[in-house]
Amino acid sequence: TAYQIEWNKIHERLVLSGGAGWILSGPEKDRQDLNGRLAQALGLEPEEVGKLHDAWGERFSDNLRRVAREAIDLRMRLLAGSFSQYQRAAQRWWRNVEKVYLSSGRGRRHPVYFVSSNTHSLANLLGGYAGSHGEEVAAFARERDPEGLSGILEEAESEGNEEELNNLRYYMLRAWTDDEEGGDQARRVQAWEAERGIRRVSDPRHIDVGAQVIRLSELRPEAFDPRIRVEGLEGLARSDAVIINIDYPLGMAAYHLMAVLGNGVGELRGIYVMGKAATLNARVGDVLISDVIHDEHSRNTYLFRNCFSAADVAPYLLHGTVFDNQKALTVRGAFLQNRDYMGIFYREGYTVIEMEAGPYLSAAYEMISPKRHPVDEIVKLFVQIPFDIGFLHYASDTPYSRRQSLLSKSLSYFGMDSAYAASAAILRHIFDQELARSAAPGCADSSAGRELE
Repeated sequence: TAYQIEWNKIHERLVLSGGAGWILSGPEKDRQDLNGRLAQALGLEPEEVGKLHDAWGERFSDNLRRVAREAIDLRMRLLAGSFSQYQRAAQRWWRNVEKVYLSSGRGRRHPVYFVSSNTHSLANLLGGYAGSHGEEVAAFARERDPEGLSGILEEAESEGNEEELNNLRYYMLRAWTDDEEGGDQARRVQAWEAERGIRRVSDPRHIDVGAQVIRLSELRPEAFDPRIRVEGLEGLARSDAVIINIDYPLGMAAYHLMAVLGNGVGELRGIYVMGKAATLNARVGDVLISDVIHDEHSRNTYLFRNCFSAADVAPYLLHGTVFDNQKALTVRGAFLQNRDYMGIFYREGYTVIEMEAGPYLSAAYEMISPKRHPVDEIVKLFVQIPFDIGFLHYASDTPYSRRQSLLSKSLSYFGMDSAYAASAAILRHIFDQELARSAAPGCADSSAGRELE
Protein backbone atom coordinates (compact mmCIF):
# COMPACT_ATOMS: atom_id res chain seq x y z
CA THR A 1 0.00 0.00 0.00
CA ALA A 2 2.76 2.42 0.92
CA TYR A 3 4.69 1.59 -2.25
CA GLN A 4 1.68 2.24 -4.46
CA ILE A 5 0.85 5.52 -2.71
CA GLU A 6 4.39 6.87 -3.10
CA TRP A 7 4.72 5.65 -6.71
CA ASN A 8 1.50 7.37 -7.76
CA LYS A 9 2.39 10.58 -5.90
CA ILE A 10 5.69 10.72 -7.81
CA HIS A 11 3.93 9.97 -11.09
CA GLU A 12 1.37 12.74 -10.55
CA ARG A 13 4.00 15.32 -9.65
CA LEU A 14 6.17 14.41 -12.63
CA VAL A 15 3.21 14.76 -14.99
CA LEU A 16 2.02 18.07 -13.54
CA SER A 17 5.52 19.59 -13.43
CA GLY A 18 6.46 18.49 -16.94
CA GLY A 19 9.20 16.27 -15.56
CA ALA A 20 7.72 13.17 -17.16
CA GLY A 21 8.46 14.59 -20.62
CA TRP A 22 12.18 15.14 -20.19
CA ILE A 23 12.60 11.84 -18.29
CA LEU A 24 10.97 9.84 -21.10
CA SER A 25 12.43 11.71 -24.08
CA GLY A 26 15.63 13.32 -22.90
CA PRO A 27 19.13 11.81 -22.94
CA GLU A 28 20.71 10.30 -19.87
CA LYS A 29 21.91 13.02 -17.48
CA ASP A 30 24.61 12.90 -14.87
CA ARG A 31 23.37 12.03 -11.39
CA GLN A 32 23.88 15.49 -9.88
CA ASP A 33 21.90 17.23 -12.63
CA LEU A 34 19.20 14.55 -12.53
CA ASN A 35 18.86 14.78 -8.76
CA GLY A 36 18.51 18.54 -8.92
CA ARG A 37 15.78 18.49 -11.57
CA LEU A 38 13.95 15.63 -9.84
CA ALA A 39 14.06 17.46 -6.51
CA GLN A 40 12.51 20.53 -8.13
CA ALA A 41 9.80 18.46 -9.84
CA LEU A 42 8.94 16.46 -6.72
CA GLY A 43 9.28 19.22 -4.13
CA LEU A 44 12.13 17.51 -2.29
CA GLU A 45 15.64 18.45 -1.23
CA PRO A 46 18.32 17.16 -3.65
CA GLU A 47 19.83 14.83 -1.02
CA GLU A 48 16.40 13.29 -0.39
CA VAL A 49 16.25 12.07 -3.98
CA GLY A 50 19.13 9.82 -2.95
CA LYS A 51 16.61 7.64 -1.12
CA LEU A 52 15.14 6.68 -4.51
CA HIS A 53 18.63 5.71 -5.70
CA ASP A 54 19.08 3.59 -2.56
CA ALA A 55 15.70 1.91 -3.02
CA TRP A 56 15.99 1.11 -6.72
CA GLY A 57 19.74 0.59 -7.05
CA GLU A 58 20.81 -0.46 -10.56
CA ARG A 59 17.20 -0.29 -11.78
CA PHE A 60 16.87 3.38 -10.88
CA SER A 61 16.75 4.67 -14.48
CA ASP A 62 14.33 1.96 -15.65
CA ASN A 63 12.00 2.46 -12.70
CA LEU A 64 12.09 6.24 -13.01
CA ARG A 65 11.00 6.04 -16.64
CA ARG A 66 8.23 3.62 -15.70
CA VAL A 67 6.98 5.91 -12.91
CA ALA A 68 6.95 8.83 -15.36
CA ARG A 69 5.01 6.74 -17.90
CA GLU A 70 2.24 5.19 -15.76
CA ALA A 71 0.50 4.97 -12.43
CA ILE A 72 0.17 1.54 -10.81
CA ASP A 73 -2.71 -0.32 -9.21
CA LEU A 74 -1.36 -3.24 -7.20
CA ARG A 75 -3.43 -6.18 -6.03
CA MET A 76 -2.53 -8.53 -3.21
CA ARG A 77 -4.17 -11.73 -2.05
CA LEU A 78 -3.74 -12.53 1.64
CA LEU A 79 -3.35 -16.22 2.46
CA ALA A 80 -4.89 -17.51 5.71
CA GLY A 81 -6.53 -14.18 6.40
CA SER A 82 -9.97 -15.06 7.78
CA PHE A 83 -11.04 -14.26 11.34
CA SER A 84 -11.23 -17.95 12.26
CA GLN A 85 -7.75 -18.59 10.82
CA TYR A 86 -6.34 -15.77 12.94
CA GLN A 87 -8.02 -17.35 15.95
CA ARG A 88 -6.49 -20.73 15.17
CA ALA A 89 -3.03 -19.18 14.76
CA ALA A 90 -3.44 -17.41 18.10
CA GLN A 91 -4.55 -20.66 19.74
CA ARG A 92 -1.47 -22.48 18.45
CA TRP A 93 0.70 -19.61 19.75
CA TRP A 94 -0.94 -19.87 23.17
CA ARG A 95 -0.46 -23.65 23.38
CA ASN A 96 3.29 -23.11 23.10
CA VAL A 97 3.25 -20.42 25.80
CA GLU A 98 0.84 -22.47 27.92
CA LYS A 99 3.34 -25.33 28.24
CA VAL A 100 5.78 -23.00 29.99
CA TYR A 101 2.99 -21.35 32.03
CA LEU A 102 1.76 -24.70 33.35
CA SER A 103 5.24 -26.05 34.03
CA SER A 104 6.14 -22.84 35.83
CA GLY A 105 2.96 -23.14 37.90
CA ARG A 106 3.54 -26.84 38.59
CA GLY A 107 0.47 -27.83 36.61
CA ARG A 108 -1.92 -25.28 38.14
CA ARG A 109 -3.34 -22.32 36.29
CA HIS A 110 -2.00 -19.73 38.69
CA PRO A 111 -3.12 -16.07 38.80
CA VAL A 112 -1.59 -13.94 36.04
CA TYR A 113 -0.48 -10.35 35.64
CA PHE A 114 -0.39 -9.78 31.88
CA VAL A 115 2.18 -7.34 30.47
CA SER A 116 2.58 -6.30 26.85
CA SER A 117 5.96 -4.59 26.50
CA ASN A 118 9.15 -6.06 25.02
CA THR A 119 11.44 -8.97 25.77
CA HIS A 120 14.25 -7.08 27.48
CA SER A 121 13.07 -4.48 29.99
CA LEU A 122 11.32 -6.66 32.58
CA ALA A 123 13.98 -9.37 32.34
CA ASN A 124 16.79 -6.84 32.84
CA LEU A 125 15.10 -5.10 35.77
CA LEU A 126 14.30 -8.40 37.50
CA GLY A 127 17.12 -10.73 36.51
CA GLY A 128 20.18 -8.64 37.30
CA TYR A 129 22.48 -10.21 34.74
CA ALA A 130 23.76 -6.91 33.33
CA GLY A 131 24.39 -5.55 36.82
CA SER A 132 26.27 -8.65 37.94
CA HIS A 133 28.35 -8.65 34.75
CA GLY A 134 28.63 -4.89 34.40
CA GLU A 135 32.40 -4.84 33.96
CA GLU A 136 32.29 -7.38 31.11
CA VAL A 137 29.57 -5.45 29.33
CA ALA A 138 31.37 -2.15 29.86
CA ALA A 139 34.65 -3.60 28.56
CA PHE A 140 32.85 -4.77 25.41
CA ALA A 141 31.35 -1.30 25.00
CA ARG A 142 34.72 0.43 25.30
CA GLU A 143 36.32 -1.94 22.81
CA ARG A 144 33.57 -2.00 20.18
CA ASP A 145 31.90 1.36 20.93
CA PRO A 146 28.43 0.30 19.66
CA GLU A 147 26.55 3.30 18.28
CA GLY A 148 29.16 5.67 19.71
CA LEU A 149 27.95 5.21 23.29
CA SER A 150 31.33 4.78 25.01
CA GLY A 151 31.52 8.53 25.67
CA ILE A 152 28.13 8.50 27.41
CA LEU A 153 29.27 5.46 29.40
CA GLU A 154 32.42 7.27 30.60
CA GLU A 155 30.39 10.33 31.56
CA ALA A 156 27.87 8.27 33.54
CA GLU A 157 30.71 6.43 35.32
CA SER A 158 32.49 9.66 36.24
CA GLU A 159 29.25 11.17 37.59
CA GLY A 160 28.23 7.99 39.41
CA ASN A 161 24.83 8.08 37.71
CA GLU A 162 23.57 4.59 38.51
CA GLU A 163 20.27 4.85 36.61
CA GLU A 164 22.05 5.98 33.44
CA LEU A 165 24.68 3.28 33.92
CA ASN A 166 22.06 0.59 34.30
CA ASN A 167 20.23 1.76 31.18
CA LEU A 168 23.51 1.70 29.25
CA ARG A 169 24.33 -1.80 30.51
CA TYR A 170 20.88 -3.06 29.55
CA TYR A 171 21.12 -1.56 26.09
CA MET A 172 24.64 -2.81 25.41
CA LEU A 173 23.82 -6.27 26.76
CA ARG A 174 21.88 -6.93 23.57
CA ALA A 175 24.87 -6.09 21.36
CA TRP A 176 27.12 -8.14 23.65
CA THR A 177 24.90 -11.24 23.46
CA ASP A 178 24.57 -10.87 19.67
CA ASP A 179 28.35 -10.56 19.23
CA GLU A 180 29.55 -13.42 17.01
CA GLU A 181 33.00 -13.44 18.58
CA GLY A 182 31.64 -13.72 22.09
CA GLY A 183 30.41 -17.29 21.94
CA ASP A 184 27.30 -18.35 23.83
CA GLN A 185 26.48 -15.25 25.91
CA ALA A 186 22.80 -15.36 24.94
CA ARG A 187 22.48 -18.94 26.23
CA ARG A 188 24.20 -17.97 29.49
CA VAL A 189 21.90 -14.98 29.98
CA GLN A 190 18.80 -17.14 29.46
CA ALA A 191 20.12 -19.80 31.86
CA TRP A 192 20.81 -17.10 34.47
CA GLU A 193 17.28 -15.74 34.10
CA ALA A 194 15.67 -19.20 34.24
CA GLU A 195 17.33 -19.81 37.62
CA ARG A 196 15.60 -16.64 38.80
CA GLY A 197 12.12 -17.55 37.65
CA ILE A 198 12.19 -15.89 34.20
CA ARG A 199 11.49 -18.40 31.45
CA ARG A 200 11.45 -17.41 27.80
CA VAL A 201 9.30 -18.82 25.03
CA SER A 202 11.73 -17.90 22.31
CA ASP A 203 10.07 -19.80 19.46
CA PRO A 204 6.31 -19.38 19.89
CA ARG A 205 5.68 -20.33 16.22
CA HIS A 206 2.76 -19.33 14.04
CA ILE A 207 2.78 -15.73 15.33
CA ASP A 208 6.10 -13.93 15.69
CA VAL A 209 5.52 -12.63 19.22
CA GLY A 210 7.96 -13.77 21.88
CA ALA A 211 6.86 -14.35 25.48
CA GLN A 212 8.22 -14.69 29.00
CA VAL A 213 6.68 -16.46 31.97
CA ILE A 214 7.91 -14.99 35.27
CA ARG A 215 7.11 -16.81 38.53
CA LEU A 216 7.10 -14.21 41.33
CA SER A 217 8.02 -16.66 44.11
CA GLU A 218 11.26 -17.63 42.34
CA LEU A 219 12.54 -14.08 41.81
CA ARG A 220 15.57 -12.92 43.80
CA PRO A 221 14.96 -9.39 45.08
CA GLU A 222 18.64 -8.83 45.85
CA ALA A 223 19.29 -8.83 42.09
CA PHE A 224 16.57 -6.28 41.29
CA ASP A 225 17.29 -2.91 39.74
CA PRO A 226 17.11 -0.28 42.54
CA ARG A 227 14.15 1.37 40.80
CA ILE A 228 11.85 -1.58 41.48
CA ARG A 229 12.76 -2.28 45.09
CA VAL A 230 9.72 -1.75 47.28
CA GLU A 231 9.21 -2.48 50.94
CA GLY A 232 8.49 -6.08 51.85
CA LEU A 233 9.79 -7.80 48.69
CA GLU A 234 10.55 -10.91 50.74
CA GLY A 235 6.78 -11.48 50.69
CA LEU A 236 6.96 -12.39 47.00
CA ALA A 237 8.22 -15.81 48.09
CA ARG A 238 4.66 -16.55 49.29
CA SER A 239 3.03 -15.51 46.00
CA ASP A 240 1.46 -18.04 43.66
CA ALA A 241 1.14 -15.54 40.78
CA VAL A 242 3.06 -15.27 37.54
CA ILE A 243 3.70 -12.48 35.08
CA ILE A 244 3.19 -13.32 31.42
CA ASN A 245 5.03 -10.72 29.37
CA ILE A 246 4.84 -10.64 25.57
CA ASP A 247 6.66 -8.66 22.90
CA TYR A 248 3.84 -6.26 22.18
CA PRO A 249 1.86 -6.97 19.02
CA LEU A 250 0.14 -4.32 16.92
CA GLY A 251 -3.40 -3.98 15.59
CA MET A 252 -5.82 -6.88 15.77
CA ALA A 253 -3.03 -9.28 16.69
CA ALA A 254 -3.27 -7.71 20.15
CA TYR A 255 -6.98 -8.57 20.30
CA HIS A 256 -6.51 -12.19 19.25
CA LEU A 257 -3.59 -12.87 21.61
CA MET A 258 -5.28 -11.16 24.56
CA ALA A 259 -8.49 -13.08 23.93
CA VAL A 260 -6.83 -16.49 23.78
CA LEU A 261 -4.63 -15.75 26.79
CA GLY A 262 -7.61 -14.54 28.81
CA ASN A 263 -9.37 -17.84 28.12
CA GLY A 264 -6.32 -19.91 29.00
CA VAL A 265 -5.05 -18.54 32.30
CA GLY A 266 -6.50 -18.80 35.78
CA GLU A 267 -7.40 -15.56 37.55
CA LEU A 268 -6.35 -12.48 35.54
CA ARG A 269 -5.23 -9.77 37.95
CA GLY A 270 -4.06 -7.04 35.61
CA ILE A 271 -3.51 -5.94 32.01
CA TYR A 272 -0.57 -3.58 31.60
CA VAL A 273 0.51 -2.30 28.20
CA MET A 274 3.67 -0.37 27.40
CA GLY A 275 4.37 0.67 23.82
CA LYS A 276 5.52 3.36 21.44
CA ALA A 277 3.26 6.13 20.23
CA ALA A 278 3.29 9.27 18.17
CA THR A 279 2.56 12.47 20.05
CA LEU A 280 0.90 15.66 18.85
CA ASN A 281 1.77 17.75 21.90
CA ALA A 282 4.90 16.30 23.51
CA ARG A 283 8.49 15.48 22.58
CA VAL A 284 10.25 12.26 21.65
CA GLY A 285 11.02 10.36 24.86
CA ASP A 286 8.11 11.72 26.89
CA VAL A 287 5.69 9.27 28.54
CA LEU A 288 1.98 9.51 27.74
CA ILE A 289 -0.82 8.19 29.98
CA SER A 290 -4.30 8.01 28.46
CA ASP A 291 -7.71 7.28 29.96
CA VAL A 292 -9.76 7.79 26.78
CA ILE A 293 -9.04 5.72 23.67
CA HIS A 294 -10.82 5.87 20.33
CA ASP A 295 -10.33 2.67 18.34
CA GLU A 296 -10.44 2.78 14.53
CA HIS A 297 -10.97 -0.99 14.38
CA SER A 298 -14.21 -1.10 16.36
CA ARG A 299 -14.97 2.63 16.08
CA ASN A 300 -15.58 2.52 19.84
CA THR A 301 -14.47 5.20 22.26
CA TYR A 302 -13.31 3.48 25.46
CA LEU A 303 -13.43 5.33 28.77
CA PHE A 304 -11.54 3.58 31.57
CA ARG A 305 -9.62 4.18 34.77
CA ASN A 306 -5.91 3.94 33.98
CA CYS A 307 -4.19 2.54 37.06
CA PHE A 308 -1.09 4.66 36.35
CA SER A 309 -0.56 8.37 36.91
CA ALA A 310 2.34 10.73 36.32
CA ALA A 311 3.52 10.19 39.90
CA ASP A 312 4.13 6.50 39.14
CA VAL A 313 6.56 7.20 36.28
CA ALA A 314 8.15 10.62 36.86
CA PRO A 315 10.57 9.57 39.66
CA TYR A 316 12.32 7.14 37.27
CA LEU A 317 12.40 9.34 34.15
CA LEU A 318 15.76 11.07 33.75
CA HIS A 319 15.22 13.23 30.68
CA GLY A 320 11.58 13.35 29.61
CA THR A 321 8.23 14.55 30.91
CA VAL A 322 5.07 12.61 31.80
CA PHE A 323 1.72 13.67 30.34
CA ASP A 324 -1.31 12.08 31.99
CA ASN A 325 -5.06 12.45 31.37
CA GLN A 326 -4.44 12.14 27.62
CA LYS A 327 -6.75 10.91 24.88
CA ALA A 328 -5.34 8.31 22.46
CA LEU A 329 -6.29 7.26 18.94
CA THR A 330 -5.68 3.63 17.93
CA VAL A 331 -5.01 3.68 14.17
CA ARG A 332 -5.05 0.84 11.66
CA GLY A 333 -1.74 1.76 10.05
CA ALA A 334 1.27 3.90 10.81
CA PHE A 335 1.79 5.86 7.61
CA LEU A 336 -1.69 7.00 6.54
CA GLN A 337 -2.07 9.72 9.17
CA ASN A 338 -1.58 13.01 7.33
CA ARG A 339 -1.77 16.47 8.89
CA ASP A 340 -5.41 17.10 7.91
CA TYR A 341 -6.56 13.75 9.28
CA MET A 342 -4.67 14.15 12.55
CA GLY A 343 -5.90 17.73 12.86
CA ILE A 344 -9.50 16.51 13.13
CA PHE A 345 -8.67 14.41 16.17
CA TYR A 346 -6.31 16.99 17.64
CA ARG A 347 -9.15 19.51 17.72
CA GLU A 348 -11.13 16.91 19.70
CA GLY A 349 -8.32 16.67 22.24
CA TYR A 350 -6.61 13.49 20.99
CA THR A 351 -2.85 13.83 21.42
CA VAL A 352 -1.59 10.21 21.30
CA ILE A 353 -1.53 8.02 18.19
CA GLU A 354 -0.75 4.33 18.69
CA MET A 355 -1.65 0.89 17.36
CA GLU A 356 -2.72 -1.59 20.05
CA ALA A 357 -4.74 -0.06 22.91
CA GLY A 358 -8.15 -0.31 21.22
CA PRO A 359 -7.90 -4.03 20.36
CA TYR A 360 -6.64 -4.81 23.88
CA LEU A 361 -9.64 -3.02 25.37
CA SER A 362 -12.02 -4.84 23.01
CA ALA A 363 -10.64 -8.13 24.32
CA ALA A 364 -10.87 -6.90 27.91
CA TYR A 365 -14.53 -5.98 27.37
CA GLU A 366 -15.30 -9.53 26.23
CA MET A 367 -13.70 -10.94 29.40
CA ILE A 368 -16.31 -9.23 31.57
CA SER A 369 -19.31 -9.28 29.25
CA PRO A 370 -21.51 -12.14 27.97
CA LYS A 371 -21.33 -10.74 24.43
CA ARG A 372 -18.77 -9.54 21.92
CA HIS A 373 -17.54 -5.97 22.05
CA PRO A 374 -19.91 -3.37 20.57
CA VAL A 375 -19.23 -1.27 17.47
CA ASP A 376 -19.34 2.52 17.17
CA GLU A 377 -20.30 3.14 20.78
CA ILE A 378 -18.98 4.91 23.86
CA VAL A 379 -17.90 2.07 26.16
CA LYS A 380 -17.39 2.79 29.86
CA LEU A 381 -15.02 0.32 31.48
CA PHE A 382 -15.33 1.71 34.99
CA VAL A 383 -17.42 -0.83 36.86
CA GLN A 384 -17.36 -4.60 37.27
CA ILE A 385 -13.73 -4.84 36.20
CA PRO A 386 -12.09 -7.55 38.33
CA PHE A 387 -8.58 -6.63 37.18
CA ASP A 388 -6.35 -3.58 36.73
CA ILE A 389 -5.98 -1.86 33.37
CA GLY A 390 -2.93 0.30 32.72
CA PHE A 391 -1.50 1.86 29.55
CA LEU A 392 1.85 3.65 29.29
CA HIS A 393 3.11 4.91 25.93
CA TYR A 394 6.41 6.61 25.26
CA ALA A 395 6.69 9.05 22.40
CA SER A 396 8.79 7.78 19.50
CA ASP A 397 7.60 10.23 16.85
CA THR A 398 6.24 13.72 16.41
CA PRO A 399 4.27 13.27 13.17
CA TYR A 400 3.54 16.98 12.76
CA SER A 401 7.23 17.19 11.89
CA ARG A 402 7.83 16.94 8.17
CA ARG A 403 8.00 13.42 6.76
CA GLN A 404 7.95 11.59 10.12
CA SER A 405 5.39 8.92 10.86
CA LEU A 406 4.61 6.53 13.68
CA LEU A 407 7.43 3.97 14.07
CA SER A 408 9.37 5.65 11.24
CA LYS A 409 12.65 5.32 13.09
CA SER A 410 14.23 3.54 16.02
CA LEU A 411 14.81 5.46 19.23
CA SER A 412 18.01 3.42 19.74
CA TYR A 413 19.57 4.04 23.15
CA PHE A 414 17.64 7.23 23.71
CA GLY A 415 14.39 5.29 24.08
CA MET A 416 15.78 3.41 27.08
CA ASP A 417 15.03 6.16 29.59
CA SER A 418 11.28 6.25 28.98
CA ALA A 419 10.96 2.50 28.33
CA TYR A 420 12.66 1.55 31.60
CA ALA A 421 10.85 4.24 33.61
CA ALA A 422 7.54 2.83 32.34
CA SER A 423 8.67 -0.76 33.00
CA ALA A 424 9.70 0.16 36.54
CA ALA A 425 6.26 1.70 37.15
CA ILE A 426 4.55 -1.48 35.91
CA LEU A 427 6.66 -3.80 38.08
CA ARG A 428 6.30 -1.65 41.19
CA HIS A 429 2.53 -1.62 40.72
CA ILE A 430 2.42 -5.41 40.34
CA PHE A 431 4.57 -5.86 43.45
CA ASP A 432 2.39 -3.51 45.50
CA GLN A 433 -0.77 -5.34 44.43
CA GLU A 434 0.64 -8.81 45.00
CA LEU A 435 2.32 -8.05 48.32
CA ALA A 436 -0.96 -6.63 49.62
CA ARG A 437 -2.77 -9.80 48.49
CA SER A 438 -0.23 -12.23 49.91
CA ALA A 439 -0.25 -10.41 53.24
CA ALA A 440 -4.05 -10.62 53.53
CA PRO A 441 -5.34 -13.42 55.79
CA GLY A 442 -6.76 -16.38 53.88
CA CYS A 443 -5.46 -15.17 50.54
CA ALA A 444 -3.98 -18.52 49.51
CA ASP A 445 -7.14 -20.37 50.48
CA SER A 446 -9.40 -18.11 48.44
CA SER A 447 -7.15 -18.46 45.41
CA ALA A 448 -7.24 -22.24 45.70
CA GLY A 449 -11.02 -22.16 46.01
CA ARG A 450 -11.39 -20.17 42.83
CA GLU A 451 -9.10 -22.60 41.01
CA LEU A 452 -11.11 -25.57 42.27
CA GLU A 453 -14.35 -24.00 41.06
